[in-house]
Amino acid sequence: MEIAHYPKGFRARRGLNWGSLGLMYAAYYMCRYNFRFATPGMVEEFGFTTTQISDMLAIWSLTYGTGQLVNGLLTDKIGGKRSMQIGAFGTIIVNLLLGFLPLLVVGGALAAAAKFIFRSDVVDPAFIAIAVVWLINGWFQSFGAPGMIKINAAWFRRTERGTFAGIFGFMIQLGQVASSKLSPAILNGISLGILVIAPGQWRWLFILPPIVTLAAAAFMTLAAKQTPDEAGYPGVIEDELDNSEGVTVPLKESFQTIFTHPLVWFYAAAYACTGAVRTSSDQLAILYFQEQLGMDMKTNIPPTVIWTLAAMPMAAVAGSLASGWVSDKFFKGHRSPVAMTLYFVEAAVISFAAFLLLRGLVGPTPGGILVGCGILIAIALTANSTHSIVGAAAPMDIGGKKMAGFAAGVIDSFQYYGAAISLVITGRVLDATKEAHGWLFWYVIMASFGVLGGISMLLVMRKQKRMNAQSATPA
Repeated sequence: MEIAHYPKGFRARRGLNWGSLGLMYAAYYMCRYNFRFATPGMVEEFGFTTTQISDMLAIWSLTYGTGQLVNGLLTDKIGGKRSMQIGAFGTIIVNLLLGFLPLLVVGGALAAAAKFIFRSDVVDPAFIAIAVVWLINGWFQSFGAPGMIKINAAWFRRTERGTFAGIFGFMIQLGQVASSKLSPAILNGISLGILVIAPGQWRWLFILPPIVTLAAAAFMTLAAKQTPDEAGYPGVIEDELDNSEGVTVPLKESFQTIFTHPLVWFYAAAYACTGAVRTSSDQLAILYFQEQLGMDMKTNIPPTVIWTLAAMPMAAVAGSLASGWVSDKFFKGHRSPVAMTLYFVEAAVISFAAFLLLRGLVGPTPGGILVGCGILIAIALTANSTHSIVGAAAPMDIGGKKMAGFAAGVIDSFQYYGAAISLVITGRVLDATKEAHGWLFWYVIMASFGVLGGISMLLVMRKQKRMNAQSATPA
């Protein structure tokens, strides 16, 4: 096992750098996962269906995915730090708008425009307003991952990046845990001096989290450096792809190199399946608690839910750290064997969950609630294990310090395209089948994507073997 030797102080400085970036990205998630807690309130106030809620999330995912492509390429030009700053500022403003805007007034204006353009009277002003504002949030959020991954590609060697990906998973889940703690507290009501929030006020979910994001952005701006060279450690990390000075490249060079890379599209296809499961299980969980498990998710969120939503990220962290460490130490930086195994295990876990629900073991009873919550924790473990090594480690391996931004953008965009497809299908299938089968087909759809992800990573392994054989053949 190779042990990296670094100059005195380097590991501490790298830890500070990574910590500031990780906290920044965790704060992004606080301005993203707040939406799922607002959905029961939106359903009650505006009468939205599961299809409409799923469509809003799908619109966000499509915008975020497309933003990853465009902004990932731009990140290779402007640098990762500036990219993260743009995204942070944008998501803060958009969340505050959603908290303060008179949605029906805004929606009415947008609906009138939509009627004029599309010549249709079937337009819901509230749906239009929330979907458009949340769409813009998706665009700004898409600056985050490419920026963070690009910076860390310059700070970590290939055989360290799987472990980094595990830590990346931890920082993501830190944001989700914070959201899972803060959001129920807001919905249950807050009384702190002059700050008094009545129970069930879902708009406050978009007012308080941006304050945390602003503080994290200020810390990152002061602490983060784009390369070890800028921090006073020149030449410590050698990039195996391009070790020349600097971390930015022309847009054309980055586009051509990554777009034609023989592995990037296989990873992208697999990551679409990760997104289909991860986003669906995360974002629809609140409605699942309410409709399948019979819990009040509007004004008095039960402790069982709060603990489950805290346990899900912890399981995700364990899976992320373990999968990254295994890919580094036992597979010498190769991600595909570990990811393939995880996808197939994920499909088996969710299929077993579907069987339990079909047998009536998941529902509004003490035992049914325990089983239903346990299933979500198991899904979080498997889905987020592939999320870290495929979405964080693989782009750095493919793009290096100069092109990791666009590599991350391409691969990560497919996570959200997969999520959009999954959400659109799931919302419509649930609205059509919930009365007879509950949330059974939610599990069935997610299990199907798990199988497709495993097949995609099997194709990656086959392609890598052919590439290695070709490189070993004498010219």
